[in-house]
Amino acid sequence: MPHIPSEDTRAFNDISFRSALESALEPSPFYDTEKWLFVPNTYTEYRYILGTKGKRPLICVGVNPSTAAPDHLDPTLQSVQRIASFNRYDSFIMINVYAQRATSPKDMDSVCRKELHQENIKAFRYALSLSETPAVWAAWGNIIETRPYLCRCLADMILAAGDSRADWFHCGKISKKGHPHHPLYLKKDETLMEFDAASYLRFLSQKMS
Repeated sequence: MPHIPSEDTRAFNDISFRSALESALEPSPFYDTEKWLFVPNTYTEYRYILGTKGKRPLICVGVNPSTAAPDHLDPTLQSVQRIASFNRYDSFIMINVYAQRATSPKDMDSVCRKELHQENIKAFRYALSLSETPAVWAAWGNIIETRPYLCRCLADMILAAGDSRADWFHCGKISKKGHPHHPLYLKKDETLMEFDAASYLRFLSQKMS
C-alpha cells in the first residue's frame, strides 16, 4: 500500500534524531538490530535512516522515504542494496533530502518544516561519521523539482558532506533535466561514477530560481 501522509509534520512532537537513534541501537523484537539501522525504529510518518550495518557503507541520498522498513525493502531500496553490493560496499544507508514519508512526492509538505530538516541533517552527519572516507550516492532524480525547498535542504547536505570530505557518486545516465538518476530501473551491475555535487548545486539553484 502507498503511504499517504496522515498529518502535517508540524503536528509531530518529539522528532529528535539523537533520541530516536538511541532507541534504534537497542535490541528490537521486530527486526535484527545487529544487521539493520532503522531510525526511528518503528514505522512512523517520517524516517531518517534505513540501512544495513557494515564497515564500508554506501550512503544513498534520495528525496523522501516511502514504505520501506527492515526486511521489507521497497523496489527502490532493493535496487540500492544490489548496486551497493556490486560496487563492493559491505552495507548501504538510505537517507533523504527530506524525511517525511510519502510514496508520492506530491503529497509532501508544501512548506519545509525547519525542525524536521535540522534533525535530518544531524542524521546525515551521523551517517557520514560511520566511515573514514564517506561515499555518497546522489540518487534523487527529477523528483528534486517537486518542492522548491528541496534545493535548500540539499544545499545543507552538500555542505555537511564537504565537512566530512565525502566522495560523491552517481549511477546511470544524468536525466535530460540534468539530475542524477533515481535508483529504480538501474541494472544491478551499474557502476558508480564521480559526481560533482558543488557544480550540480549551482546548476540547481539557477534552475529553481
